[in-house]
Amino acid sequence: MGHFVLIDGNSIANRAFYALPLLSTSAGLHTNAVLGFTTMLLKVLEELQPTHIMVAFDAGKVVFRHSEFAEYKGGRKKTPPELSEQFPLMRELLDAFSIKRFELEGYEADDIIGTLTKQADEQNWKTTVITGDKDMLQLVSDHVSVALTRKGVSEIELYTPQEITDKYGLEPLQIIDLKGLMGDTSDNIPGVPGVGEKTALKLLHEYGSVEQVLENVDRVSGKKLQENLRENVDKAKLSKALATIMRDAPVELNLGDTAYDGYDGASVTEFFKKMEFKSLLSKVKGTAPTAQSEEKQAFSFEVVTSANADAFAANLTSPMAIYVEMDGENYHHAPILGFGLANEDIALYVSWDEAKEWEAFRNWLGDAGQEKWTFDGKRDTVGLAWHGLDIKGINFDVYLASYLLNAAESNPTVDSIAAQYAQIRVLPDEELYGKGAKRLIPETDELSEHVAKKAKAIWQSVPVLREQLEENDLSGLLNDLEGPLSLVLAEMEKHGVRVNAERLAQMGDELDRKLEELTAKIYDLAGMSFNINSPKQLGEVLYEKLDLPVLKKTKTGPSTSADVLEKLAPYHPIIDTILTFRQLGKLRSTYIEGLTKEIHGNTSKVHTIFNQATTATGRLSSTDPNLQNIPIRMEEGRKIREAFIPSEADCYILAADYSQIELRILAHISGDENLIDAFRKNMDIHTRTAMDVFGVAEQDVTSLMRRQAKAVNFGIVYGISDYGLSQNLNITRKEAGDFIERYFSVFSGVKRWMEEIVQQAKQDGYVTTLLQRRRYLPDIRSSNFNLRSFAERTAMNTPIQGTAADVIKLAMIRMQKSLEEKGLKSRMLLQVHDELVFEVPQDELELMQELVPEVMENALELDVPLKVDVNYGRSWYDAK
Repeated sequence: MGHFVLIDGNSIANRAFYALPLLSTSAGLHTNAVLGFTTMLLKVLEELQPTHIMVAFDAGKVVFRHSEFAEYKGGRKKTPPELSEQFPLMRELLDAFSIKRFELEGYEADDIIGTLTKQADEQNWKTTVITGDKDMLQLVSDHVSVALTRKGVSEIELYTPQEITDKYGLEPLQIIDLKGLMGDTSDNIPGVPGVGEKTALKLLHEYGSVEQVLENVDRVSGKKLQENLRENVDKAKLSKALATIMRDAPVELNLGDTAYDGYDGASVTEFFKKMEFKSLLSKVKGTAPTAQSEEKQAFSFEVVTSANADAFAANLTSPMAIYVEMDGENYHHAPILGFGLANEDIALYVSWDEAKEWEAFRNWLGDAGQEKWTFDGKRDTVGLAWHGLDIKGINFDVYLASYLLNAAESNPTVDSIAAQYAQIRVLPDEELYGKGAKRLIPETDELSEHVAKKAKAIWQSVPVLREQLEENDLSGLLNDLEGPLSLVLAEMEKHGVRVNAERLAQMGDELDRKLEELTAKIYDLAGMSFNINSPKQLGEVLYEKLDLPVLKKTKTGPSTSADVLEKLAPYHPIIDTILTFRQLGKLRSTYIEGLTKEIHGNTSKVHTIFNQATTATGRLSSTDPNLQNIPIRMEEGRKIREAFIPSEADCYILAADYSQIELRILAHISGDENLIDAFRKNMDIHTRTAMDVFGVAEQDVTSLMRRQAKAVNFGIVYGISDYGLSQNLNITRKEAGDFIERYFSVFSGVKRWMEEIVQQAKQDGYVTTLLQRRRYLPDIRSSNFNLRSFAERTAMNTPIQGTAADVIKLAMIRMQKSLEEKGLKSRMLLQVHDELVFEVPQDELELMQELVPEVMENALELDVPLKVDVNYGRSWYDAK
């Protein structure tokens, strides 16, 4: 016996749209409703295994019900454009799945479903209706079940006649009477005023139908209820009529037309790629039940052992894809399990033990003339170096290529890259290894296939990635910037930076003493001792004992978050003390203890990982440990840099940072004459801004004027609003607005550029840096004001911040090249925001003080000069 599944397209689409956050593709297509619809569809196909399936949609605005009741569905909010634009995509989705879809001008999906379920019922077909609409329960019969979606659309609750009896004590057709009495706000069905579900059910249990209730109105208990029913007889009858689903719409469709025998995996995969549904790609199955076994046969690989290694030596060709399988995320410490190797003809797996003995492989690996395509070249270079192996000749890095094509998808994985760009599927690592405490290295057979597959996926992805990079003008960025930079960063990571553990321990002791003093002071101000780190106890002290005003509440009580405490600072001296206590506590745990844990036992250094594919702007970030956010605004935070020292005696730490690089880039990109003039004359830009905005001479610029000008200069780069500036400077919103207006009248080129870049972003869906790095802004056309405003500010900021990131990356590549060409012993250690940190022997100090700024200032030619400040000392702290 077959199984007919009917899906209420509009109902599911609406529920999915409001249940999921507004998602978009890199090209700016909204996809959250499509994603919700798709996950529901995959679930239905898997769990219900229909032999016949159809999705019904509403067609056109006017339905026959409007002629009966003009306000029908009048209370509904207009469909947001972000949802409307997804209906064509849902139709595309169904076509990809080879699922019949149907709509009928002037009728709703309900009526199509009502008509078809009646036909199916008459023919004794087992039928299931999928909807979010309770009205549909009236269609339930011995052959027809209705599955109501729950939790958005991720779960379904199945109703047969028995379930309706159990839940409502009604027959399925009485659902129409229930709606007739209680109405339905979502469809603007009025019902009887004052009658909710509870009352409606009580009446129906007693009288059976709307008509019977109205006939027996004198017997109904409750004077007010009787009055309401008498006054609204017409409304009750009309509501019942409106809630009645049509069972004889002119649907010229044979049930046989909805026959379903599976989908074509390739079509669905193509659609998922277009929608960027990376998480769903691994769920695509072939059409036939044997697809999985066919796929297993389609992928064949060889395991290299000492017995057959000589025979496979000839397969080590150029180019070749290589994947290094490591046990763990941090490749500075991870054991190597094995290697995957692949080209067009073959896929190989070599275990670590075999690879160490296979001389031909080690020679191939270290041969710069043998071209290698990798997943992440920096990871491989550094990870292998820890085990005494060199990899040379890396020619393509799929990790960086994938990131450049869509920077919003940070840290791509092999399985997600394979799903988008290769013909072969790769399991996510956690499906093979397990997660957390349950993580285990799989059996050799499973592991070897998994790793060989990864190499094959890399091989298949490269041509597609190359083509897409070319189409998007990103090849140069990979070949000339990100690729070479990854090898520079690899050298920096391998070398590491020396950290003085004793000095860190001393700082920890100093902080402990300060924390003890602050604790005593807080207890004194509070008049009692308590756990300062407990939000509950702190809340009781602040809001009950000290009676401070409650500015914000959370589920657990009045808020004690930093932003709230800052606003409470004027009310009591305890607040500043608590804020300092918290900052020093964080320094103690995150930086003193955190850094100490990261010092490598063999080298006495920390070997941070520079993340090249994490930020949407192109800036580097660092982890294990994070050296980019040591809080240097506080002296105690800045002092942590005292522990960063040269790795050898008679060496210095030299730090060089770009001065106001973002404002200089803004001057170049906007072409603003006043801004360009100020930088060319080497003026203090904040003083110059104050002069222009306040209309005063240089000698009349006060420190307050300069501070205000500085806040605007840096705020402008981030698209600051009058509200944001008023908060920063503690002035009124009107004063801040006037300030911004004066700024834009002086720097009109900046204003013009900002307007143009937003317009361009709306047109293209993305913005670029000077070096063509792209950032897609899917919300730039959103009807939601907050989302759109954020995207507009991002459109203004990304070309500036992203170009600054590109400039320092170029400087790093040229700096490394210069150090090597000149045969210097000086080493580049760290990159932090706009600063480069070096380790310099004393006899190279003079040369490096000239060389570093020369290279950095000429990294990219702009209409204004780049300026670099250089300092050195015995520690990073002293090099200020």
